[in-house]
Amino acid sequence: MASAVTIRTLIVDDEAPARSRLRQLLRDEPDFTIVAECANGRQAVETIQQEKPDLVFLDVQMPRLSGLDVCRTVAAADARMPLVVFVTAYDEYALKAFEFHAIDYLLKPFDRQRFQKTLHHARQQLQPSRHASSDPRLLALLEDLKPGAKKPNRLVYKHNGRVVLVRVETIDWVEADGNYIRLHAGQDSHYFRETLAGLESQLPGEKFMRISRSIIVNLDCIKELQPVFYGDYVVILQNGSRLNMSRNYRDRLEALLESRP
Repeated sequence: MASAVTIRTLIVDDEAPARSRLRQLLRDEPDFTIVAECANGRQAVETIQQEKPDLVFLDVQMPRLSGLDVCRTVAAADARMPLVVFVTAYDEYALKAFEFHAIDYLLKPFDRQRFQKTLHHARQQLQPSRHASSDPRLLALLEDLKPGAKKPNRLVYKHNGRVVLVRVETIDWVEADGNYIRLHAGQDSHYFRETLAGLESQLPGEKFMRISRSIIVNLDCIKELQPVFYGDYVVILQNGSRLNMSRNYRDRLEALLESRP
């Protein structure tokens, strides 16, 4: 980094050895200055609001207030959000970095070479301007995390070593298989480790609805409902798929369909 700009950095992790590791790695980086260290999410929120760091290394899994909760809380308070590097020991949490517009994530344990790549990315992000409002990724982060914000328009999963992005609007229906789900999107299907309840919380409720304990359907894809025995229905999609709907979900689905333009 050619300029003398100092990148004010915050370290947040509930484990002292993890904070020490980051501190040691940053010790040889003259353009990075550690302004504070936090051992929990509540401290992190207060420090971000008070110190206004440029960059935060944020552990994802912490008790009471997780790293994701820290981002939500700061955004809800309309405070200036620093660049975020999520730090986690869990792959499924690392993938959340895409949804939260983080500039990078570090999967524990990481080596110095991987850490250097993160620092390089941070320098690039901060070089044009150090004000958060100039970074479209951070603007998107703040908007996505504010109360009442719209659901993400894409889902991100890891499968067989690949990161797979599925646009929500392309999903026709979803079926559960234990702790896995299968997304049906046009001619494609994707099989991921996720619960149906976890996926349902990410989908816009005005467009997607659960029609049984194991199936969620895109309302735009429904062609017709056909009654069968004992008050159950078969939901027929535009692509010809036939899905069984439990009677417990019938009234709500009919009301939703009737209210749609």
